[in-house]
Amino acid sequence: MQPSNICLRITALATALSLPALAFAQSDDAKDLDNVVVTATRTAITADTALAAVEVIDRKDIEQSAARSLPELLRGRAGITLVNQGGLGKLSTLFLRGTESDHTLFLVDGVRVGNATSGLASLQDIPLEQLERIEIVRGPRSSLYGADAIGGVIQLFTRRGSGDAGVRGRGQARVGSQGLLEASAGVDVRGARGGVGVDLAHQSTDGINACSGFYDPNDFSTAAGCFIAPGTHLDRDGYRNDNASLRADFAPNEAWQFEAQALRAAGHNDYDGDYADNSDIVQQVVGGSVRWKASEAAQLKLSVGRNTDTSDNHVGSSFANRFDTTRDSASLQGDFSVATGHALTAGFDWLRDRADVQDPWTPFPPVSRGNRAAFAQYQGKLNAHDLQASLRRDDNDQFGGKTTGGIAWGYGFAEGWRVTASHATAFKAPSFNELYYPFFGNPALRPESARSSELSLRHDNGGWQWQLNAYRNDIDDLIVYDTAIFAANNIESARIRGVELTASGRLGAWDVRGQLGTLDARNLSTGGNHGKRLPRRPQRSARIDLDRDLGDLGFGISGIAEGARWDDVANTLRVGGYGTVDARASWRFAAGWTLQASLVNAFDRRYETTAYYNQPGREWSLGLRWQPR
Repeated sequence: MQPSNICLRITALATALSLPALAFAQSDDAKDLDNVVVTATRTAITADTALAAVEVIDRKDIEQSAARSLPELLRGRAGITLVNQGGLGKLSTLFLRGTESDHTLFLVDGVRVGNATSGLASLQDIPLEQLERIEIVRGPRSSLYGADAIGGVIQLFTRRGSGDAGVRGRGQARVGSQGLLEASAGVDVRGARGGVGVDLAHQSTDGINACSGFYDPNDFSTAAGCFIAPGTHLDRDGYRNDNASLRADFAPNEAWQFEAQALRAAGHNDYDGDYADNSDIVQQVVGGSVRWKASEAAQLKLSVGRNTDTSDNHVGSSFANRFDTTRDSASLQGDFSVATGHALTAGFDWLRDRADVQDPWTPFPPVSRGNRAAFAQYQGKLNAHDLQASLRRDDNDQFGGKTTGGIAWGYGFAEGWRVTASHATAFKAPSFNELYYPFFGNPALRPESARSSELSLRHDNGGWQWQLNAYRNDIDDLIVYDTAIFAANNIESARIRGVELTASGRLGAWDVRGQLGTLDARNLSTGGNHGKRLPRRPQRSARIDLDRDLGDLGFGISGIAEGARWDDVANTLRVGGYGTVDARASWRFAAGWTLQASLVNAFDRRYETTAYYNQPGREWSLGLRWQPR
């Protein structure tokens, strides 16, 4: 593509507001903006009034955690299981509430992201240093977002400047074990009506030996893990990520607001394998929107975006294959206040996925698929009762029409107590690999469908907040490889039941956050695997974070534990449970300057999250951050 065409496409997309309806929240002084979420309802509400299980991670939390990647930051949080194939930068898949790794919808500034061929979002390649905020909504949201949201929705918001006029800069550098090198810098320039900003960042590591898999050249049936011939690929598997984000916003008056943003990450990844052992990757998200606030009771928002996911794969220096996918999306949404305590949201979504695969061994024709949808939502408050109802109709080029809905109720009682109940349906469209990949795909596949119910109890006494969630999710037409037809097929069903307990508060001088979870995810398909546990889902998980400030000094400890899991459908390959402890310390030695040290897996625990893929042992890092307040 010519540079001029790229500029034209970016200009066409760059028309505006990436935080859906957050502009409404900014005009309401009664709301604490740090507590506002938009992902649960596609409108601005406070997290404590959401009729769903919601977790927010802001920039302060990200910096305090000393995490080096998005998967590391999310690991062990309520409802989340992360499976990583060999350390920083390696393939990381997320299972939310026991659903499949492609059953969670990921958004970046409101733009749908994910690889159209695999159906997965490349979490390991989304740079953490470019993120301002993360909203996690657990539970199905297809009635608002359509396909992919069976387990929930995770939305990532990129860096943006403060609302104050002026010029503000920031910078960070970090070194660590395994040859870790990080550097980033950014600047925001704001005036009375808008602003622009840019952030640049680099991350690289020598890595570890990612995989211990093997095969016997004389008996390939013994292959395990990443199919490595004995004695090969015993080296470190490094990773490099160079990334940048751009943003601009402009509000000519109170009625109109425009915003545009772009995020690009390009890098190189080494891994273990015989069919390919290194890749050049590109992740790009470009989007924008325009908002018209007709009155205090009505606004319209038009948003557009594109996600590009490209991977050029090699064996040594020899070309193996190339996967190039794009996801274009557009949305028109109207929000209306019909009476005090009652609001309506309605709109239209459009999506087109494209994939161009170049593979000399398994030719894959270029494919595309479009989806059109209409949705509506009601939110109301009647005394101590809160209500939410939503309905959506999707029309897809591949599988036709699909209707989903959701209803939720909340009731506040006594002092600080609240009970909520909800029921929703959801679905997942087959990926291009499942539909068309040679010797595997099946164009006759149906969408996976789900029915989910949840009951929650929450208490907030001003010092401690805790919430208990119990849920059940029944999934039909799960897509698996069917040996009877030697292709993907809808042959399985599953039942997932779980309980989550989350709590946060202060214990003496310590800030405490914790979660406990238990999960029973079972295969209900007919045949020999009936009643077996779904692979890669631990039955029990826990995480606790303790942080304390002593003037200019800060200390923190995180403990993460997960039970054993099976790594295959037949439940014959067991991966043991584990527990790790991370420690961190910071020193604000001058105005705007912070020195931070961290120790990950402090007790050097050996463990795996999936069979045959190594996890790093004890790792340290030392960083310096400059950010004037």
